[in-house]
Amino acid sequence: MSMNYDHLAADYARHRRTHPEVLKRLLEDGRLAPASRILEVGCGTGNYLAALEEAAGCECWGLDPSREMLDKARARLSRGRVQEGRAEAISFGGELFDLVFSVDVIHHVEDRQAHYREAFRILKPGGLLCTVTDSEDIIRHREPLATHFPETVAVELERYPRIQDLRAMMVSAGFTAIREETVAFRHVLTDIQRYRDKAFSSLHLIGQAAFERGIGRLEADLREKGSVPWWSRYLLLWGTRP
Repeated sequence: MSMNYDHLAADYARHRRTHPEVLKRLLEDGRLAPASRILEVGCGTGNYLAALEEAAGCECWGLDPSREMLDKARARLSRGRVQEGRAEAISFGGELFDLVFSVDVIHHVEDRQAHYREAFRILKPGGLLCTVTDSEDIIRHREPLATHFPETVAVELERYPRIQDLRAMMVSAGFTAIREETVAFRHVLTDIQRYRDKAFSSLHLIGQAAFERGIGRLEADLREKGSVPWWSRYLLLWGTRP
């Protein structure tokens, strides 16, 4: 199923936030400083770019195919710049960036090998690539997506690439020192409006009956327990351009 992310921009801007542990790793492991130049591929509404710009004062660029998402991003950024484009054909010259990263985007990229070749091309020697994504284990144990909307699991396993395949593509593109780490952040939900608004793309990929059953489960938990556990994990896959 193809989704029009222009139509989702308002809900994403209202509900999506940076993952605090992902942000911390990008700042620290990415070795960001005011002189750093970074590119976020699939920047969406600009959450991470705005946070990194504020925290590190670095030069921030964003790339996304959705014009409406980019409009939201521009409103958030004070100095950072964004432009329309795709991960497979990045319109920048070579050896420009210290860090190229994406967050929960790689499963949307049609030609992932082309993306990694492009990322290698635009990174400076010694520059870092970080693909933030979900592993099979993460998808199977998401809370509350997997627990309350179990139909999302099969859908997500179908569209998310395997980590070993991404590693192989990075090696083929020329990256070295490839490593992975998983980060987690636990919270509780007392408001499920983001799920009612389908601010997660997987909720657009299941049937309406399955979606309504999941909302019913969330509402029942809120009535009975007052809150719903929310457990957010990501896998960060790092590589270095030699």
